[in-house]
Amino acid sequence: MADDTFAERYLYPANEKLLPDAARVIIFIERRLFSVDWGAIQMVAFVFPGQGSQKKGMGADLFERYPEHVKIADAILGYSIEEMCLLNPENKLSLTEHTQAAVFTVNALSYLDYVEKANITPDFVAGHSLGEYNALLAAKVFDFETGIKLVGMRGRLMGKATGGAMAAISGLSGEGVREICDMHPDLNLSVANYNTSVQIVISGMKENVMKSRAFFTAIDGVKFVPLNVSGAFHSPYMDQPSMEFERFVSSFTLKEPVIPVIANVSAREYKGHDLSQYLIKQMNSPVRWSDTIQYLMAKGVGHFVEMGQSAMLTKMIDGVRKSERARHSSKPDALT
Repeated sequence: MADDTFAERYLYPANEKLLPDAARVIIFIERRLFSVDWGAIQMVAFVFPGQGSQKKGMGADLFERYPEHVKIADAILGYSIEEMCLLNPENKLSLTEHTQAAVFTVNALSYLDYVEKANITPDFVAGHSLGEYNALLAAKVFDFETGIKLVGMRGRLMGKATGGAMAAISGLSGEGVREICDMHPDLNLSVANYNTSVQIVISGMKENVMKSRAFFTAIDGVKFVPLNVSGAFHSPYMDQPSMEFERFVSSFTLKEPVIPVIANVSAREYKGHDLSQYLIKQMNSPVRWSDTIQYLMAKGVGHFVEMGQSAMLTKMIDGVRKSERARHSSKPDALT
């Protein structure tokens, strides 16, 4: 097994990208100077965050370095993506149709920046919700121009589905959350994200999501946090947008991934000829992020590099790893 100190310092957590450029370059050079048996080092997965990772000022150090990508995004979207990210005019960055395009662009530029400096090819890629489009871009399933077109339409369709809401439930398992939802069928709530074993996101109409707060917080240690979204994403309320998106995506040709991509809907590799079905189903199906990380760990991934400019997924991965360590340490044979 790889040396933990080396792994923690050099490949995990992934948010070393938040360091100044000079510090990051030093890390990359040191990786090559150390005498390390790379065959003993565990595999690497690049992961991409989705909606919720946006913030004013993101990508400030990237837009000038990739003017062609910025020009493509501007032409397709009809506005300046740099201005949207840096200035957040009229708070438009919080609107789903703008949020998704902005996060996709910054994720893409961050990925280009990282691989140019680190010269590392991941063994797997995965993305959380919207971030899955960046994973597909990294795996060359489509190019940047196609990605912007797909994400632009996805954001517009999801942004039109107003009246919904989502909330994060912490301190309760997925099974426990589903039991509460099943006990109150009149609320018509769905599990939208399985982020970790004890951080679950629910989705539904806003009034019903807020009514459920009392049922969840009545349980000791459970926290209920409404999310800043306008729709009931990853639930049956997205059936209509997903059908409209299916008609749109059918006009594009998606290529076979050159790097294995783990799908949100299955927590397994993309397979088959009609890859668009994964993206269509993703809109109204839960994000199986915890299962994704567990699957990657079982495949031999020990190091996760989070692209973009947040540490949102790194924190989730920490939670999954801690749960897995606790689960294995509780087994009788782990004590002998």
